[in-house]
Formats: sequence, structure tokens, C-alpha cells
Amino acid sequence: MSSFESITALLLCLVCALLLSSEASVHEYAGERFVSKGNAFVVHGGSEGIYSSLPNQNESSIPANGDAYIRFEKITFRRPKEFSNFSSGLVQAIVFEVDDRETIGGSAYGGQRAVCCTADLAKLGVCSQGEIIHRPSTQNPGWPQVFGVSFNVDDLTSTLQPRSISVKKTGMYNLYFIHCDPNLKELVVEGKSIWKNPTGYLPGRMAPLMNFYGFMSLAFVILGVFWFSQYARFWKEVIPLQNCVTLVITLGMLEMALWYFDYAEFNETGVRPTGTTVWAVTFGTVKRAVSRLIILMVSMGYGVVRPTLGGLTSKVIMLGATFFLASEVLELVENVGAISDFFGKS
Repeated sequence: MSSFESITALLLCLVCALLLSSEASVHEYAGERFVSKGNAFVVHGGSEGIYSSLPNQNESSIPANGDAYIRFEKITFRRPKEFSNFSSGLVQAIVFEVDDRETIGGSAYGGQRAVCCTADLAKLGVCSQGEIIHRPSTQNPGWPQVFGVSFNVDDLTSTLQPRSISVKKTGMYNLYFIHCDPNLKELVVEGKSIWKNPTGYLPGRMAPLMNFYGFMSLAFVILGVFWFSQYARFWKEVIPLQNCVTLVITLGMLEMALWYFDYAEFNETGVRPTGTTVWAVTFGTVKRAVSRLIILMVSMGYGVVRPTLGGLTSKVIMLGATFFLASEVLELVENVGAISDFFGKS
């Protein structure tokens, strides 16, 4: 049968994709504006779980497969011309592991914690005024990583030198761009940072999802083969409710496959494929809406003690449409373009 041939072809494609898929996510900054946080001005550059580099990698200045790193490319700070008639303090990038967060900031006499070095702290000799307060990590030598640039008189832009930070310890890493100069008004950051795990560009907490959705796709294919074979065998006795179940299985199969390819492409390129994500979200939302409507209709007796829902049909459809719209909006907001490994739903 043609249906069996198509299912077999899909199964083979999924197996090949699972076996042959190659092993960062790209955080782009398009004029991100610094915002005031305490006595500092901050742009959040990203938060991701990163596994340590695989052992026995060849020493090279070029990151290879198996390396874990955070790379900065074309990071440029830009200020308006009307605020360019002076030299500035440092605009710094700081990368730290979440366990080292207490090494960032401080206070002179146990008061409010500050990120930027104040005059009182500078007098104590613990930091340089106008720079980020940070202390070396006791658990992760060489961290946090802090570097920066400044503006000369009449400079409109200042660019960080490209660099790659190798990650030798598994953890949750954070990047912030920070400056402490209140005269740097309307400052923005442009460019991108690339975060890579040893097996690809998926953030650490998202990485297991690719294999999960791959195996779920195969499970749905196996379920589909069994269901459709029985459906074809007893097609004369099929009731309308079983047609709905067939639709749910088909939607589930498509949803799992699309989520797998979404994460696989993200892992390969470092860029979240918007189109694939939207389709995965949509198929999943339709599946959940139909599933809930089936449960509701069966609870109301449809297909069991009554052949139709009668006058309640329009209300059931309206309820399903409302659920679909609400879920679709929520899922699109949570998933489309999401690349940072924030705690909560990734």
C-alpha cells in the first residue's frame, strides 16, 4: 500500500537524520541599548548552559568540533555624535559562571551592593573607580573573564577585538556588557556572540531535547504504522471518533518530527529556524486542542450513547478555537527565536 511506503520512507529519513546529524547559538545585538541597573548601565548578552570541552582535543587557535567556547565577533559600541566630545571610561564585557556570581560587585561598608567601583571602594584599594568590581573565582581559575574598550574624543564607535573564550568547566554561563560612565548616554551595542557546546550549538539545557524529539518521532511512526494497519484492516467498522484519534496521531507524528528538525538545525547553524519553530508550535497546538475536544466530546456521550452533539456542537467548536488561539500565542512567544538558557521553559 502507498501509505505503508510513505511511512517506511519517513521512518528511514528520521533514522538517517538521527545518525548523520552534525554536532552554538548565535546571540545577535542589533542596537541593544544600555539600561540603568543600580550604579551600572547594562545589556544582557546571553545565558546558556555549556558543557566542558571534550578531552584530548588538538591544541589549535581555531575552535574545532568537540570544543566548547564563547566567541565574540564584531562587537561594536556606538554613541551619538552629540555625546562624542569627550573620552570615556571603559565599556566592559564580563563572562562568568553562575556559581561565581558572588564575585561580581561589592559594597564599602556593608551597604547596598554595587556593580561599579565607587570612590569609597577605590580608596580601600579593592578596585579601580569606574570599572566593574570583580574578584578571581576560587573554583574556576582565570574566571570571571573581563575585558573592555573605551572611547577617545570624537570617537563614535569603539570595537572589541575578536576573541574566543574556551570553556573548561561545565556550568551555566552569563554574559553582560556593562559601563559605569553616566556621560555615555544613548550608548548601544552591535555585533554577535557565538556560544558552542562540544556537540553543537544547542544550549546545554536544550541539548537533550533533540534526541528526545528524535526518539519520540520514531515512537509515533511505530504507533502510526500499527494504528493505520488496523484502521485499513477494519475500515468498514470505523466510527467517527476513531477518525479523530487518527488525526491526533498524525499531528503528533508531524509535531515531534518538526521539533526534532528545529533543534537539529539550531544545533547545526546556531540560528533558531523561525519557520520550522512556527510549524512545530502550530501542529502541537492543533493536536492538543483536538485531544481536549475528543475528551470533552466523549465525556458528553458522543460516540458512546449519542451519535451527535446536537446544539452543543457550535459551543464545543468555539471552546476549541479559543484554546487553540490562546495556546498558539503562548507557545509562539515562548519558543520562536528563543536561544538563551533561562531557568524555566527554554
